[in-house]
Amino acid sequence: MTVNITSIQTSSNGAWQGDNPLDFAFPLLIVQTTLILFVSRSLAFFLKPLRQPKVIAEIVGGILLGPSAFGRNEAYLRRIFPSWSTPILESVASIGLLFFLFLVGLELDLGSVRRSGRRALGIALAGISLPFVCGIGVAFVLRSTVDGADKVGYGQFLVFMGVALSITAFPVLARILAELKLLTTQVGETAMAAAAFNDVAAWILLALAVALAGDGAEGGAHKSPLVSLWVLLSGFAFVVFMMVAVRPAMRWVARRCSTEHDVVDEAFIVLTLAGVLVSGFMTDLIGIHSIFGAFVFGLTIPKGGEFAERLIERIEDFVTGLLLPLYFASSGLKTNVTKIQGAEAWGLLTLVITTACVGKIAGTFAAAMMFAMPGREAITLGVLMNTKGLVELIVLNIGREKKVLNDEMFAILVLMALFTTFITTPTVMAIYKPARGAATHRKLRDLSNNDDSSKDELRILACLHGPGNVPSLISLIESIRSTKKSMLKLFIMHLVELTERSSSIIRVQRARRNGFPFFNLSRRGEWHDRVAGAFQAYSQLGRVLVRPTTAISALPTMHEDICHVAEDKRVAMIILPFHRSWRGEGDEAVEDNVGHGWRGVNQRVLKHAPCSVAVLVDHGFWGGSETPGPDMSAVQRVCVLFFGGPDDREALELGGRMAEHPVVKLTVVRFVEKPVAQGSEVRLRPSSSKCREKSYSFSTARMNREKEKELDEAAVAEFRERWDGTAVYMEKVAGNVAEQVLAIGQSKDYDLVVMGKGRYPSAMVADLADHPAEHPELGPVGDVLASSSHSIACSLLVIQQHDLGHGEETPMSKVESSEPNKLKEIDGMV
Repeated sequence: MTVNITSIQTSSNGAWQGDNPLDFAFPLLIVQTTLILFVSRSLAFFLKPLRQPKVIAEIVGGILLGPSAFGRNEAYLRRIFPSWSTPILESVASIGLLFFLFLVGLELDLGSVRRSGRRALGIALAGISLPFVCGIGVAFVLRSTVDGADKVGYGQFLVFMGVALSITAFPVLARILAELKLLTTQVGETAMAAAAFNDVAAWILLALAVALAGDGAEGGAHKSPLVSLWVLLSGFAFVVFMMVAVRPAMRWVARRCSTEHDVVDEAFIVLTLAGVLVSGFMTDLIGIHSIFGAFVFGLTIPKGGEFAERLIERIEDFVTGLLLPLYFASSGLKTNVTKIQGAEAWGLLTLVITTACVGKIAGTFAAAMMFAMPGREAITLGVLMNTKGLVELIVLNIGREKKVLNDEMFAILVLMALFTTFITTPTVMAIYKPARGAATHRKLRDLSNNDDSSKDELRILACLHGPGNVPSLISLIESIRSTKKSMLKLFIMHLVELTERSSSIIRVQRARRNGFPFFNLSRRGEWHDRVAGAFQAYSQLGRVLVRPTTAISALPTMHEDICHVAEDKRVAMIILPFHRSWRGEGDEAVEDNVGHGWRGVNQRVLKHAPCSVAVLVDHGFWGGSETPGPDMSAVQRVCVLFFGGPDDREALELGGRMAEHPVVKLTVVRFVEKPVAQGSEVRLRPSSSKCREKSYSFSTARMNREKEKELDEAAVAEFRERWDGTAVYMEKVAGNVAEQVLAIGQSKDYDLVVMGKGRYPSAMVADLADHPAEHPELGPVGDVLASSSHSIACSLLVIQQHDLGHGEETPMSKVESSEPNKLKEIDGMV
C-alpha cells in the first residue's frame, strides 16, 4: 500500500471515534519504542550470564523485530513497522545518537591519548593498518561477487570496507575489561590506551569515508574530487575552530559551574545542549555527518569537573536508556539476513569475519610482540582490539544511506560486527588469566600465635558504600587500634557499582591510571575529599597507616575485587558494612537501605574471603563524638558474646585487642550449657527442604566436639589471664538464648556487641537453627539482634573466622534424638 508521507497525522482522535492509533505517527512511535525496549532488555537479561555487552542485545533485538525473523510476517511488518514510519523512528533515534556521541566525546580524554606512549601508539597503528588493507582486499572480492556492488565508485567502497574492518569500539572495550577484571593488567592498560587512539583514528577515517561517499551509486563515481577535498578542508577547519575558539569558552563555563560557585546555572546547561545541536547541524552542512560535530563538541568540554558530571546526569539515562536502543534496533530492522542466500553468500560472510579477525588480531599481535609483550598477552590484546560496536554501526548505516552498501553487504557486515564482539569475552576468558599472587589465608589468631607478633602489623581492609559509613568505621578501627603493639595498616575501599552509564566508564578510565581497584595517591573528586580526607586526618592522630582505595565493578563480581585486594595486601580481616543501617533510637530511628544487591556482595565475600570477615550492623556506633579518634573522651562500651566455636574464638581475640585501648570498656559474656539428660542433646542435620535465603547455614565439616571444647576453654583461660582486671568477664547459664541476647541488645548498656557467626555452633546456638531467619548471613545470634522487629540500641559486629575446613555450608534442621546410633551419625556431620 502506497502512503503519502505528507498525509500522515501526528495523533489520533481515539478508538471511540473510529481511529486506529497505529495509523498515526506518535502512537505508533510509542508502540515501536516500547516493543524495542522490551525485546532488547529481555535479551540483555538472558545474555548477562555470558557477560555480553548491552549493544549485542540491542542489535539482535532489532534483527529479530525486522525482516529477518518477525518481519517475515507481512501483516506484522505493515502494521508495526510500516515503511512510512521509518523516517520518524530514525529521526528520533538520531537525536539519541547525536547526544550519545556527545557523551562519547566527554568520555574520551585527548590528554590520555597523548600520554599513551610509543607502545600503545604502535600497537594501535598496526591494529588499524593491517585490517584496513585486508578490508580493501575483501572489497575487491565483494565488488566482483555481490550483485550491484560494482555500481559504486571504487574509492568510496574501498574506504568504507577498510574502515568497517579496522575500527575498535572504545566504550564497549572498557566495559568488557572492567567485567573481566583486566584493567590493572598490562593487557588492559595497553588495550585502553590503544583503543583511545583507535577511537580518534576511527573518527578521522569515518570523516574521510563520508567525504568521499557523496551520493554513492547515483553520483559518487562521477563526482569531482574537488568536492571531497572541500568537504575535508571544511571539516578540518571546523575541528580547528572548535579547539581554538570553543574549547577555551567551555573551560570558562566549566569554571563558572565549579564547586566554588554554589549553583550550576541552568542557562549554561541549556546553552551547552543547544551547542550539541548546532555543532551537529554545522557538520551536516559541511557534508560529513551531524554526529561528527556532536563528538567534537564533546571533546571541548573539560573532563572530570562538576560541569561535565552535571551534563552527564542530565542526559545520559534518557539518551542511553531510551533513545540509543532505537538506533541500534533500527540498524537491526534494516538487516535482512534472508538476503544472504546460497553457499556463495555464506562463504562471503565467512570470508569477511575471518579477514576482520585475522587482520586485527594478527596486526595487534605482531606489533605487541615487537614491543616485547609475552605471547599470550599479545594474542589476548589482539582479541580485545577486535571488539566492534557503535562506531562500526554508524559506518555501516552511513554507507547504506549513501548507497555505498546494498542490503546484502550491509547484512554481512552487521553480522560480522556482532560475531566479533560476541566472541571477545569468552575467548579472552579461555586464553588469558592474569597472574595472581600466592593465596594467603589469615585470621587474627595467626598474629597472636606468632611468637614475634610485635613485628607483624595488623592489616585490615574496611569497605564502605559512602560517607555515611565513615564515623562508625573510624570508631570501630580506633577501638581495635593497639596502643601497645605494632602499627595498624588500614586499607579503605570505596565500593562503586559499574553500570552501563557513561559516568561509570569515566570512573573506569580514572581507575586505569592507578590500578583496579586503584589506590588514590592524590586528590580525586568529591568523595575522596570527604572520605579519604577524614581517614587521612585520623591516621595523623594515631598509630594507623591509611590507604584509601576504590573498587569499580558490577555487583555480581564485586566480591572478586575485595577478595583479590585482601589476598594481595595480606590482610587479617575484612570489615563489611551491612546493607541496612540506622540513625537515632527507638521509634525515631531512620533506616538507610542500600539495596539487596549489596547484601549479595556481603554474602559472596563471606563465602570466598581469604581471611576473617566482620560485618558491621551500624546503629550509630561513634559514641556521640563528632570527631572519633585517639583522643576521644567518650568511653566505648563493648560486649563480646561467647558461645563457643571457631567464630566465637575469633570474636574473643578481637575483643582482647579492644581491651588494650584505654577508652574501651570491654565485657565478655560467656553462655554455658545447662546440664541435659543423656541422649537428649540438640544436634543438626542437613535439610534439603530449606531455602538458603530464609534459613541458617552451618558448616558440613566433620569436627571433634571434645577438641573444640578444649580450644574454647583454652581461649577463655588465656583471655582471662591476660585481661584480668581490665575487662569484665561473666558467665550466664543458657536458657532461652534468643531472649537473653535480646535483653543484652536492648539494655542500652553497650555501644557495640561482638559475636561469632556460629558456623560450627554449640548446642545453645544450634537450638536456634529452626528460628525464622531474616538475615541468615549474620548467623542465628546476629540475626536475632539485627531483626527489624527488635528495637536494639547498639551496633553489632558479626565475626567469621577464616578456616579452610569450614568452606562448605548448608541449611540444617534441629534434631533431638535419644537413639545413640542415630545421634552419633548426626553428631559427626556438625
